[in-house]
Amino acid sequence: GHDVWGLRRTPGRMPTGVREVVADLSDATSLRSLPPDLNLVIGTVGSDRYDEPAYRRAYVDGPRTLFAAPEASDQHPRRVVWCSSTGVYGRRDGGWVDEDTAPEPSGWSGRILLEGEATVLGGPYPATVVRLAGLYGAGRVLFVEKLRAGEAVCVEHPPQWVNLLHLDDAAAALAHVVALDRAAPVYVAVDDRPAARCELLRWLATRLDCAGPRVADAAEAPPRRSNKRCRNARLRASGWRPAYPTYREGFEALLTEFSGRGPR
Repeated sequence: GHDVWGLRRTPGRMPTGVREVVADLSDATSLRSLPPDLNLVIGTVGSDRYDEPAYRRAYVDGPRTLFAAPEASDQHPRRVVWCSSTGVYGRRDGGWVDEDTAPEPSGWSGRILLEGEATVLGGPYPATVVRLAGLYGAGRVLFVEKLRAGEAVCVEHPPQWVNLLHLDDAAAALAHVVALDRAAPVYVAVDDRPAARCELLRWLATRLDCAGPRVADAAEAPPRRSNKRCRNARLRASGWRPAYPTYREGFEALLTEFSGRGPR
């Protein structure tokens, strides 16, 4: 029932039913074309490169520029829902984390994401941050591609934990948070059960009928910025339920979209 506008740098790629606004959050003048009477803003910003300047432009400067535009036209959105990442958690011992866990990011990307969260939560409009786990779904099938290419590697002991969320469940989580009368400042959006990387890759290899992952020694594996297990208890307590509660349900649905030559 809402009129929905989508803001992108690249024109011509909006889904049916979404009106297009071509703008760039790094260019304040491009935001003069924002529609009037905005009452909800959902920020799903992505960086165009994996480096510190690009991350800062997207996740810190981006919301500042975006929020200044409605203010300049005397608009007052009733809520902002901003996508962040469970990458803000720097825990490395495989322990559990949730919204009450101090993030303590160990790398520059997590620190910038956390600074972006503070920018949003300290901004001029009521805001909620949703920390998304690793997204998979149509167009995002990295584990499948690695297995088929024979490049999948995992460490058995100690286990490397993978926290995942199907794209459909991510979208549903954002819609759910938007509809809440009293949303919390932060939610962790993840499925119901973290998976050990070796377990996940072996299960997928069986479904794909291909060779399993190479098991490496911990000393041989590349360093990881974090190793944690994420809880979704707060989001579930608010009424949200994932359609794909574990990677098994999610990838079973995805694999029907594949042929022997890869994604259609």
